[in-house]
Amino acid sequence: MMELWIPLNDKSAPAYEQIYRFIKEEIRQGRMAAHTRLPSTRRLSQQLGVSRGTVQLAYDQLVAEGYLEPEPCRGYFAAEIEVLLRLEENRTEDAAQGRRDGFQADCHPADRFPADAAEGGGNRFQVDFSPRGIDLEHFPLSTWRKLSRETLTAANKSLFSSGDPQGERGLREAICRYLRSARGVSCRPEQMIVGAGSEYLLMLLNQLAGRQAIAMENPTYKQAYRVFQRLGHPVFPVPMDKSGMEMEALRASGAQIAYIMPSHQYPTGIVMPVRRRQELLAWAAEQEGRYILEDDYDSEFRYRGRPIPSLCGSDAHGKVIYLGTFSKSVAPAIRVSYLVLPEALLARYQETCGFYSSTVSRVDQEILRRFLEEGYFERHLNRMRSLYRNKHDRLLAALEPLRDRFRIQGDTAGLHVLLESREPVPERTLLERAAAAGVGVYGLSEYYLTPPAQESGTVLLGYASLTPEQIEQGIQVLDAVWRK
Repeated sequence: MMELWIPLNDKSAPAYEQIYRFIKEEIRQGRMAAHTRLPSTRRLSQQLGVSRGTVQLAYDQLVAEGYLEPEPCRGYFAAEIEVLLRLEENRTEDAAQGRRDGFQADCHPADRFPADAAEGGGNRFQVDFSPRGIDLEHFPLSTWRKLSRETLTAANKSLFSSGDPQGERGLREAICRYLRSARGVSCRPEQMIVGAGSEYLLMLLNQLAGRQAIAMENPTYKQAYRVFQRLGHPVFPVPMDKSGMEMEALRASGAQIAYIMPSHQYPTGIVMPVRRRQELLAWAAEQEGRYILEDDYDSEFRYRGRPIPSLCGSDAHGKVIYLGTFSKSVAPAIRVSYLVLPEALLARYQETCGFYSSTVSRVDQEILRRFLEEGYFERHLNRMRSLYRNKHDRLLAALEPLRDRFRIQGDTAGLHVLLESREPVPERTLLERAAAAGVGVYGLSEYYLTPPAQESGTVLLGYASLTPEQIEQGIQVLDAVWRK
C-alpha cells in the first residue's frame, strides 16, 4: 500500500479538491502506477488531519472520473488510464491530420473549425477558448473499460464476423429509444444507418439523393460544405435572420435540400423557433424530392427552459433526414454517428446501397449499446450537463465587465458563446490582441461561405475543455487587452 503525503496548503481550495487534484496528477503523470493500492479513507484522514468524509469525497470524484477503482473489502486502487490518454492522443492526431488535409478530421461541427483557426490552437495559447473542445477529464473511463473487458471476455465470437450493413440492430434499437425519449424522434431501427463519422454518412446520402442543389445557412459548418462540394453538389449559401435560414432566400435559391441545425445553429447559436420550423416543413412538402437535412449535433446541452424538440419529431410527411452523433456527448474518438432516413429514401437505400459493409466495429457497437441500455449514458449526460452548466455560468459571470462593449449571443445552449463588439472594432484586431496576450479566440468570419456585407467584429468563445479557473483567467486577460 502506498503512503501519500499531500500538502494541503492552498487556502483558496477545499481540502477534498486538493486531495483529488494531487492523486489525479500522480496517476496521470505515471508517478502512481496502475493497480497501486491507496490508503483507506480512515487512514488517510488521520494522516492529513481532515475528516473521513473529506477524503471519501475526493475518492468518490476520482472513481467517477475513472482514476480510481474500488474493490469490495480491499480498498481503492489506481486505474489504468491508457484509454483516456488514447482518446486525447487520437483527438490530437485527428486534428493534425485534418490540418494536413486542409480541414479538421472529426465528425462534428463544434470539434472542427477552419484550418487557419486550427493552426492557432495547441500550446500556442495559455488559455484556448477553442469551440472544438469537450471535457475529456470527466470521460467515464472506468465504465468504458469495464464494458470493454466484459464484451471481449464474453466468448461471443460472432462479434468478429461481418455484421449488419446498417449497424447492429441492438445498437440501433437503443438509439431509437433514446431519440424517442430525448428528442421526440419516432423512428424504427430499419430507418437508421450507423456510420463512422458524419462525413461517411453524408457521402452515403449523396448516393441516395443524387447531386441535388443544397442550401446551407451562412455562416455554417464548413466541413459539411467541403464534403458537399467534393461530391459535386451545387451549394447555395442562404443568409440568416434572427430565426435562422431566410425562407425567401431559400425559395430563390432553387435548392432541393436544406441543410440546417435548428436546435443550436453552428456557429451563431440561434435556436430556430417553431414558426420557422413549420415554414421549412411546408417548403419541403411542396415538391417531390425536397428534403431537410437536420444536423442535431449538440442538442443534449441546453441551459434555459425546456429542451427544444427536434425538427424531425414534427415531420408528418417524411421530409426530414436526421443526422446525430456521439462525438459531443461521449467523446470524439468514439466516432459513431447515425442517420435516420425517411421511408422513401430508406427504400432507395435498400435497393442501391444495402451491400455496403458497416464502417463501425461490431465490438465498439456492442460497447456503446450496453453504455446506452444499462443507464451509463444517461448518468454521464446528467453529470456533463451539470459540469458544463457550471462552466457556462462562470463564463457569463466573468463576461459581466465586458457587457458595455460587447453583446453576448448564443448563450442558451451548446458549448460556446459569441461576443459581438458594440463598437466598430475589426475582428482581426480582437484576435491579434488576444493572441499576443496568450489567449485563443476565433472569428465568426471564418465560418461564412460568402463574406458578410459588413464585418461584425464577432468572436467565438468555447469553454468545454477549460476549467472554471482558466475561463475566469482568460476573460480577465481579454477584458484588459480589449480595453486598449
